[in-house]
Amino acid sequence: MSESRDETTAQKTPAGTVTSGRKAPAAEPEDTDDRRLSRRGWTVLLSGVLVAVFAVLGAVVQVPYVALGPGPTYDTLGSADGSPVIRIKGQQTFPTGGQLRMTTVSLTDEVTLFGALGLWVSGRYALAPREEYFKPGETDEQVKQQNVQQFQDSQSNAEVAALRRLGYPVKVLAKEVVSGSPADHVLEPGDRLLVVNGKKITQEEDVRAALAGTRPGETISLTFQHEGQPERTQTLTLAQNPEPSRTEGFIGLQPIDRADVPFDVDITLQEVGGPSAGLMFALAIVDQLTPGEMVAGEHIAGTGQITQKGTVEAIGGISFKVVAAREAGATVFLVPERNCAEAASAAPDGLKLIKVADLGGAITALEDLKAGRPTPTCSGS
Repeated sequence: MSESRDETTAQKTPAGTVTSGRKAPAAEPEDTDDRRLSRRGWTVLLSGVLVAVFAVLGAVVQVPYVALGPGPTYDTLGSADGSPVIRIKGQQTFPTGGQLRMTTVSLTDEVTLFGALGLWVSGRYALAPREEYFKPGETDEQVKQQNVQQFQDSQSNAEVAALRRLGYPVKVLAKEVVSGSPADHVLEPGDRLLVVNGKKITQEEDVRAALAGTRPGETISLTFQHEGQPERTQTLTLAQNPEPSRTEGFIGLQPIDRADVPFDVDITLQEVGGPSAGLMFALAIVDQLTPGEMVAGEHIAGTGQITQKGTVEAIGGISFKVVAAREAGATVFLVPERNCAEAASAAPDGLKLIKVADLGGAITALEDLKAGRPTPTCSGS
């Protein structure tokens, strides 16, 4: 009998294992859903990365803009950091009442993208191109020095305007001496100018008037006085004027008016720059040197660049200053005449705008306000 059995054929698989000849069931494909991202997953991931990158850039990357907004205010009849803003030494002063508050504009530099958006959305700030406030190549320190110089000039102009208004005399000094000019090595900054080309000097305009009609190469006499020394007279040969439009001879000095009084007016205010505080300084000086209270308990704020003759000139940032004044409690704001339209469009409720063109007009307006008489106002206020 022959033995019966199923016939099988043994064969090696590529892995070297032995299988039967029977057909093995097909292997099921591996499940890769948990190992490989879908298109939607990649989109979500990429979006998340982009948002993160944008968030980092927005928080650290600076934009070429500065933010402008309402700045601090200071009572020129009061104190700041424990010291009187204006102190007059060597002359009788009189009690004052109320407030004469100068206003400022804050300038924020090095603004990030998100910071700029946040300030703009707040509604209290405006963005302006940085080059309008920082010239190409200028350092922050140079800009700061310019602002400090402007502030110091505004103090000097306020003192001269106020004392001139009160009838005190002025003197003319050499503010700057041009290097290499006829006046160089003869005059020093601060020297008092007494006579130029035979003309007595009582105000800075007299210096240019004394040179009218002269020509380069002519000789003139100059009488001056260095502080604490006797008068001196020196002969100078005039040079060619560096300004093509001017044909008169050139001395090489910039004159400036200064009060000629036997007392000192000290204005002390730190970390403030720019020229726009002059009007409020001048009013405070006049108030301290005259009997009676100029503002009689009122809370007055204001702004305005002032010249040595007392003219009040327009300034920038008036829309922010009226807001700062009202927030500080002011009910009246003195506005340079040429700033009236802008101030009226931005003034908060409860703030009366009084239009001023010069120091005398500002003093008269405050006297009328105290007496209940009409005052010149900006349209719409």
